Amino acid sequence: MQQVKKGDTVKVHYKGTLTTDGSIFDSSEGREPLEFRVGDGMVIFGFDNGVLEMKIGDKKVVDIPFMEGYGPLNDQMIIEFPLDQFPPDLGEPSIGMMLHLSDPEGNQLPVTITEIKEGTFVLDGNHPLAGKDLTFEIELVEIIG
Repeated sequence: MQQVKKGDTVKVHYKGTLTTDGSIFDSSEGREPLEFRVGDGMVIFGFDNGVLEMKIGDKKVVDIPFMEGYGPLNDQMIIEFPLDQFPPDLGEPSIGMMLHLSDPEGNQLPVTITEIKEGTFVLDGNHPLAGKDLTFEIELVEIIG
């Protein structure tokens, strides 16, 4: 039976949980399986490697350390701004609010308000799963070739 190798396009069902507490952060349940080409960097490194050598119908659990997932937290991606610079058309800032900053080239950077202090607010541009170890339950549905 055919096994997944680098360069194959595959379809998988998955459930992603935080290794520390088991809380689910993503799942393909109720959706079409995830399709990607193995080795092309379309998914995080640990997930990409996790499907190698699987056969259709195989199920496995893959533990992915943060360095093979979304990387470490980068303190340079955490920025504090004065509250008077918060755009008035967005209402009141609140923790968890998602915003977009533009860099000098016009690229959009998604950020999240993580803290509101006296006269300032803190934005975090790290991926929400940065610095977190992840666990995926993976089921190989199809190898397209």
